[in-house]
Amino acid sequence: MRLTTTTNISVDGVMQGLGGPDEVRSGGFERGGWAIPLLDTETGDYLNQIYGSAAAFLFGRRTYEIFAGYWGAMADPSTNPIASALNSRPKYVVSTSLADPQWAGTTVLRGDVATAVRDLKARQDGDLLVPGSGALVRWLLANGLVDQLDLVTYPVVVGQGTRLFPDSGPDLALDLVNSRSTSRGITIQTYRPLGRPEYATSTVDPSHSGSGTY
Repeated sequence: MRLTTTTNISVDGVMQGLGGPDEVRSGGFERGGWAIPLLDTETGDYLNQIYGSAAAFLFGRRTYEIFAGYWGAMADPSTNPIASALNSRPKYVVSTSLADPQWAGTTVLRGDVATAVRDLKARQDGDLLVPGSGALVRWLLANGLVDQLDLVTYPVVVGQGTRLFPDSGPDLALDLVNSRSTSRGITIQTYRPLGRPEYATSTVDPSHSGSGTY
């Protein structure tokens, strides 16, 4: 399987609490629900397609619990493409403490997670989709397990909250495979990880570089 991450973020990289005011309030976050007013038909169609075409799903613990409490609790999942896919296909969650998941079709991955994920990728065709799950996405990237990184960026600066990438962390070169904008200014970008970036090997005089800090 191709491991694909799909993350909804603001322009300043926030991925916390996009769905509603009470979705995730950890860390004193008070600006939940920032994505919903900006959601348009094109983005909804993209999300329906990317979830609907996934062969299986991989979650971090926190995102799994949010999804299980919402998508897993729908009375009739067949009425929604995302709910239908999530409830009918295999789900894997990385956790050291989740012992008895109640969402049908869930398998907990613990121990040597890198080997377990590689085994999943080798087991069948299709996409192994990682929704949200920021800490897991960063770990997967650091361990070279991500084949495709999708970012859905909303035209808003949230100004607080958990960001996809921290202030300090591993570096990563990316190849932009596809990019498009929707009618409400949401950008959907698909990247392929390329390992570590290249850095300049000589010092350029800032006065001749055409850029600087003002």
